Amino acid sequence: MGEMHPAELLAGLGASSVVPLRWESSRLYLLDQRALPHQERWIPYDRAEDVSRAISDMVIRGAPAIGIAAAFGMVLAAGPDTGTGAASLRAAWLRRAQEMEASRPTAVNLRWAVKRMKEVFLGLPEGLGAGGVAKRLEEEALSIWREDVEANLAMGEHGQALLPEGGGVLTHCNAGALATGGFGTALGVIRAAVARGKKIRVFADETRPWLQGARLTAYELVRDGIPVTIVADGASGFLMQGGLVQAVVVGADRIAANGDVANKIGTYNLAVAARDNDVPFYVAAPTSTLDPGTRSGDAIPVEERPPGEITSVCGRRIAARGADAYNPVFDITPARLVSAIVTEKGVLTPPYGPAISKCLS
Repeated sequence: MGEMHPAELLAGLGASSVVPLRWESSRLYLLDQRALPHQERWIPYDRAEDVSRAISDMVIRGAPAIGIAAAFGMVLAAGPDTGTGAASLRAAWLRRAQEMEASRPTAVNLRWAVKRMKEVFLGLPEGLGAGGVAKRLEEEALSIWREDVEANLAMGEHGQALLPEGGGVLTHCNAGALATGGFGTALGVIRAAVARGKKIRVFADETRPWLQGARLTAYELVRDGIPVTIVADGASGFLMQGGLVQAVVVGADRIAANGDVANKIGTYNLAVAARDNDVPFYVAAPTSTLDPGTRSGDAIPVEERPPGEITSVCGRRIAARGADAYNPVFDITPARLVSAIVTEKGVLTPPYGPAISKCLS
């Protein structure tokens, strides 16, 4: 696939019209996912600290997409050449890197991407100047984006073989083009299956409190002509009992060394229902989401967001005043409930500890 630009790669092979970001004339543009599906609003970014805030504020979300955006944020951190010394540039850049890593704590791709950019930055020759630094960082960020798209396409091919020739496939949150560099992880598997002629109907959990399933997954699939039915989060078990779901496929924000999966809150409930109804439960994620340094799901930090996200919808309060709200945005699905993990390198099956070690070696 060479050094083709990621957008060109998607246009040629990706079979999806949706992308979450653009990089044009040394400026990052993010599709504001908070405004979807009603408005397609692109926001320009010229400063790393603003990209960090955009990640924290959910302008862009989804572990791989966050990592790519962070990589371009670190390009912006090099800034224009203002004549400041190399030591000042280095200190400011490293400070921005630390801020970027802290913007979302659960998704491992963010930390992975910033670390990769940091390795490039620290390896640059002295006296290169801000312009030269930015150029080399831009090349690396584009590589991260391109590699993610290539991984998604490969993941789709590996994963589609697991899906039935026809029937219902249930997914949770949004693990599609909007959550990645394009094409998607879980939705990439579905897209690849549909491209192979499989007659699949997608059931999309609405995914409270941000409604990524109802707003984003449905938006993507409708645009790409793939049948989709939105269901309430609590309906998934009922659908499985009724024989409407033949497989579940979700993405992941982090996968521990033993195969425990951190993903959007509600994923664990879904996996339990799938096991009780003998429905296979698949996780699709790039190898950058595998975290061999985290022994198990118990060690994965789970982000807690403001309670107002639960008590209000679209800025309007729906909950009784005086009631408390607890808003963890991820949960941990034990490896024992996962039928297979689909990566760009192939399909991993239990026991996941050895499989993940081999995959990363």
